[in-house]
Amino acid sequence: MPLLSDLFARSGASTAIDMFSGTTRVARAFKEHGADVTAVDITRYGEVLARCYVATDSNLVDLDRLASELDRLNTLSGHAGYFTKTFCLDARYVQPFNGERVDAIRNDLEGRQDDPLFSVLLTSLIEATDRVDSTTGVQMAYLKNWAPRSHNPLELRLPNLLPGPGRAVRGNAVDLAPELGPFDLAYLDPPYNQHRYIANYHIWETLVAWDDPDHYGIANKRVECREPCSSSPFNHKPLMPDALRSVIAAVNARLVVLSYNDESWLGLDELFEACAGRGHVAALAFESGRYVGATIGIHNREGHKVGTPGHRKNLEYVLVAGPEDMVEHMVEPYGKARVDRAA
Repeated sequence: MPLLSDLFARSGASTAIDMFSGTTRVARAFKEHGADVTAVDITRYGEVLARCYVATDSNLVDLDRLASELDRLNTLSGHAGYFTKTFCLDARYVQPFNGERVDAIRNDLEGRQDDPLFSVLLTSLIEATDRVDSTTGVQMAYLKNWAPRSHNPLELRLPNLLPGPGRAVRGNAVDLAPELGPFDLAYLDPPYNQHRYIANYHIWETLVAWDDPDHYGIANKRVECREPCSSSPFNHKPLMPDALRSVIAAVNARLVVLSYNDESWLGLDELFEACAGRGHVAALAFESGRYVGATIGIHNREGHKVGTPGHRKNLEYVLVAGPEDMVEHMVEPYGKARVDRAA
């Protein structure tokens, strides 16, 4: 994140689009630099987080009413429903006493979707639930024993809202890339493999949809997670290269910054070629730790290991494409990390 923030600052950009915004960390970093940011994601939870952190202007929020609403929701008594049964008793995402409060708070919010504070309050609930979960990070599996943090009571907190304008857009990046803009800078961080973010964060998706879906597997994932209609071309190896090339070519931005890594479907040479049409291309490579599951392995419902931990490090690539003088100025401090082609 510091690297991307620095690249953005050095670019001189004042407008930006994050085409795969997810949890909005990068979009927020750009907004903190004063940019007018558009955050795009295909998931429901991504749209809600973006409405909270990107589209909401903190200067226009009634902070007293927001604090009052958070206090009120924090005092609601728990009431067991779909969430408690599915994710606390059948699976082990959060402990039942917290799940009951999630049910009660989310039911209260459901009748208030026209409230300007809805996305902020729902984001607060998502984050509060995440702080008391019992996972290794993603929601594909749960720890054998309850995590220490899962014993803490659920507490809604004020999200760190930022001043300034922004937009949240839900949809497929391939379809939206040619329709949005112009921007000074476009940031692309597409999925790297077949694992869909809707499955990795399926509980957040259900918290937003609040639709009591059918589910499957030990994690009780939404049934739509295995339906072809919910999949993105970025999660299919035969479709992904053309999809990425299409977005890179079509996005209406002076500069394109692309994040990828060395254990994905495209090699560095192919990434250079995909970006070549945007102008001058420079690439940086950094060693990074992989996700927690790569270290501790995967466990089944009974807590037994069902997989073998893999390697713990990989190379993260950041490619910058655009006018040569701007690109070279952006990457100049990172000369030691620069790579020209795959080794």
